[in-house]
Amino acid sequence: MGTRMSGQWKDIVFDSFLYLFMIAVGVVTLYPFWNVLAISLNDATDTVRGGIYLWPRSFTLSNYKEIFMYNNLLVAFQNSVLRTVIGTLLGVFSSATVAYVLSRKDFIARKQISLIFVLTLYFSGGLIPGYMLIRDLHLMNSFWVYILPGIVSAWNIFVVRSYIDGLPYSLQESAKIDGANDLTIFLRIILPLCSPVLATVALFIAVGQWNSWFDTYLYNSGKASLTTLQYELMKILANTSAGSSSADLARSGNPALSTRVSPESIRAAITIVATLPILLVYPFLQKYFVQGLTLGAVKS
Repeated sequence: MGTRMSGQWKDIVFDSFLYLFMIAVGVVTLYPFWNVLAISLNDATDTVRGGIYLWPRSFTLSNYKEIFMYNNLLVAFQNSVLRTVIGTLLGVFSSATVAYVLSRKDFIARKQISLIFVLTLYFSGGLIPGYMLIRDLHLMNSFWVYILPGIVSAWNIFVVRSYIDGLPYSLQESAKIDGANDLTIFLRIILPLCSPVLATVALFIAVGQWNSWFDTYLYNSGKASLTTLQYELMKILANTSAGSSSADLARSGNPALSTRVSPESIRAAITIVATLPILLVYPFLQKYFVQGLTLGAVKS
């Protein structure tokens, strides 16, 4: 009896420690973002006094009004949304297609092609050869430079292929007996069953597309109509970090507004604007993300 009670107390202590640890991790993870949100909603002249932690002392939306008056910001937001949606859809479909082919045991060259994909995970041509390739493909100053170079990812292919390998192969054999061809099997059997892992891959690709700015800097920086939100964020952060005056912030021609903002408040507001959309997508994919990542990693 005493041994049983001792074991129960050990479980209670362990569970309590585990809960406290997870709460601490949650606080450490969420606090920086919450603090940035509070600063972005606080009056800039009050922010310079410091002491903004969880709640804004002087609530205002002037910081957000200012950033939406930056040149090309709405165009950048539109381009980021387009590249994220198009890049994610094409990336998921192409990864699933290649993964299905490589999962077929009757595909003769599956090992050789898989080896080629593995090599790309360890070796790359580098920045200069990549730039020359994009130039020779006439993708400079083009929207498709955001989509085509990353449409196939070896990592995503292996994740999806591992998931497909875990599915009963008898499903495909039964479909063939019923007269289904390979395309029908892929579209009507494999894709619906792979929803969890495809949602996981979609989240990977969407976050990568949304956060990408270096390709804009390399290939489309000379064309304002092809700018992206993260690239504009980078420029604003660079300018404000260098120390912007009120005159620099008054691009809208509204001096009264420029007196109510500061580099710190602008950085906080633009960070929220760039981060919030992708955060809103994650809760809808969280269930599939956990399931797909777990089951897709069972086999290598």
